[in-house]
Amino acid sequence: MSVFMVERDLKGISMDDLAGAQKAAIKTAAQMSDKGDKISYIRSTFAPEDGRCMCLFDGESAEQVQRLNDEAGLPYNRVVTALDLTP
Repeated sequence: MSVFMVERDLKGISMDDLAGAQKAAIKTAAQMSDKGDKISYIRSTFAPEDGRCMCLFDGESAEQVQRLNDEAGLPYNRVVTALDLTP
């Protein structure tokens, strides 16, 4: 498994909608895992000043992470392989 970063432009999103988007990502990852996909939501970082949001997922491929976001109805600009440097 690898870490993938999903880049989003959410300028103007309300905090309620942001929370809903996070819940949708978590729920869809859990549903996919229940069906046998090896994928999980790690965390998100949001910069409200410019609306940039970076979400980390642990998964098998960028295509799998894209599918999760498509199924959850979440907008994204791109999905890239990332290194999670949390100590």
